[in-house]
Amino acid sequence: MISRRDLLKMFATLGFGSFALSGYAVAEAFQENVTRYRLTPPRWTPELKLRLAVLADLHVCEPWMSIQRLEGIVEETNRLGADAILLLGDYVVGHSLGKYSTPVSAGTWATVLGKLKAPLGVHAVLGNHDWWDEASVQRRRAGPTRAGLALQAVGIAVYENNVMRFEKDGRPFWIAGLGDQWAFWPTDDEYDEFVRSGKVDYHGVDDLPGTLKQVTDDAPVILMAHEPDIFPNVPDRVSLTLAGHTHGGQIRIFGYAPVVPSRFGSRYVYGHKVEEGRHLIVSGGLGCSSLPIRFGAPPEIVVVDLGNGGEV
Repeated sequence: MISRRDLLKMFATLGFGSFALSGYAVAEAFQENVTRYRLTPPRWTPELKLRLAVLADLHVCEPWMSIQRLEGIVEETNRLGADAILLLGDYVVGHSLGKYSTPVSAGTWATVLGKLKAPLGVHAVLGNHDWWDEASVQRRRAGPTRAGLALQAVGIAVYENNVMRFEKDGRPFWIAGLGDQWAFWPTDDEYDEFVRSGKVDYHGVDDLPGTLKQVTDDAPVILMAHEPDIFPNVPDRVSLTLAGHTHGGQIRIFGYAPVVPSRFGSRYVYGHKVEEGRHLIVSGGLGCSSLPIRFGAPPEIVVVDLGNGGEV
């Protein structure tokens, strides 16, 4: 919940010129919802009842996603009774938000996330901002990243094109985590082309075929990805793909998002998508990038109940 101190900071930052509209949009950015999905997707074991809690796009910074607010999100997530908790990347604040905020050290926010608890563990992938956060990472075109090291230091498994097998009530399933698809900015030559064309050519560390080759039996697969753009390439061997990145558009007017960071536009901006029998859930996320506002796209914790009815 938003505090009086945070309100004062927000209005001091944004100014009072358009108090009503900006105040509403900023306040909405602080009102977390719990969004629930219930489904039995293809290739899922119907008798396997599994609850996932999903956190995406935290963008931790002061005052918008303060440590106090993050602690509240962790407490609320722990109360949801999830079997496993999935973190979908972008733990750090975006560079464009820096003028409106103060970064929080990776060790500080990771320590709070280390308090997340679930019987089958906490599992994470990195997002583009976690890679973009360090000039040295961009120069050498390789990790490790501060964010990834901080998560591992508090005992959270960080996936980069790898998988792990789990069982619940004797029934197996796999969690797979894809490397980020936008990890690196364009090279100098490509940047010149970007200036001319306005089209950015990011480079990823993702390897979907190599990730899925590690699955050694026919148990269901849950795929974590930061950006949803991979979804057209995901085979039907995967029961469910989970992604973030889009913030639900962050600003959505009558359901329309003017800006969506995806090469598919609004196709995967938010929610439960089904294409050719394959299932994708895109979280609206929790934090902000660019401007510290949300309008028509409130922050959310996502809960997915698998094997509990719904679509088949």
